[in-house]
Amino acid sequence: MSGHLPVMLAEVLTTLAPRQGGRYCDATFGGGGYSAAILGAAGCTLWAIDRDPDAIARGAALLASHPGRLHLIEGRFGEMLALLRGAGVAALDGIVLDLGVSSFQLDQAARGFSFRADGPLDMRMGRSGPTAADLVNTLSERDLADTLYTLGEERRSRAIARAVVAGRAEAPITSTARLAAIIRGVVPPERPGIDPATRSFQALRIRVNDELGEIERAVAQAAELLAPGGRLVVVAFHSLEDRLVKRFMVEAAGRGPGPSRHDPAGLRVQAAPQWRLLTPRALRPGDAETAANPRARSARLRAIERLPNQTDDQAAAVPQVAPQREEAIVR
Repeated sequence: MSGHLPVMLAEVLTTLAPRQGGRYCDATFGGGGYSAAILGAAGCTLWAIDRDPDAIARGAALLASHPGRLHLIEGRFGEMLALLRGAGVAALDGIVLDLGVSSFQLDQAARGFSFRADGPLDMRMGRSGPTAADLVNTLSERDLADTLYTLGEERRSRAIARAVVAGRAEAPITSTARLAAIIRGVVPPERPGIDPATRSFQALRIRVNDELGEIERAVAQAAELLAPGGRLVVVAFHSLEDRLVKRFMVEAAGRGPGPSRHDPAGLRVQAAPQWRLLTPRALRPGDAETAANPRARSARLRAIERLPNQTDDQAAAVPQVAPQREEAIVR
């Protein structure tokens, strides 16, 4: 686990509240920080999911130290329902999601996530599908500009897209350094510590990995997997992620806006909510943590709990939330 600092670990454990004999899922295993802490907090069983085969391989030592209690599964967290049921898991007492790119992925130049070191323009969290280089070299100028604006809130998206199209006409853009240089050529620095390429790299990463679609699928499937009293804990790092999670949880807990008084739907008797919102306001990391780990500064933790004594039909009545395109707080 060297070099890996799980964000808001104390808050995650307090909110998840692992118990003896419980069944839990760390659906974004990454460096294994949350998994190790959950297994250490109670004599429970944990299933850990990650789409990155490198992350699964890193879990070998933790797996060996918790025989029979830890189970590693390679796959997308947006497919957790099929993955866990395939492993014989019907219900869980808690699920944790740590969204975004992991420290290991970001710090390895060969993975192509970062503009701070030169590497192949990849950005895939797994090993399949189109790379960031594929997108940069094949998307139309308009589609590329829309991607940068929608998923990165990059105000100079059109200028960047024009520069990228001009650059790839000379030679394919295949490295992080070349793409970052093109972006820096048209985007002036805003403030110290924030590279002009930050928002564009974020947008490409989100599209390459379908991160917003994965979140939509994951929260709905997590809710279906949770037993009465089970908790879903999610740590998000920018507003695109956080808004999806917030709307899902608020509506599941029956706290969403009601119908207009002019809408006949307002006359219907509303079913009692089957979920309790544990975080009316998102929890944020403390000053000490952000000082020790600057990557934690934009983290937000939200959680819900499935209430007891609900029917299967009520449990299934969990809202589906469409992605909200808002200003991104870059991790």
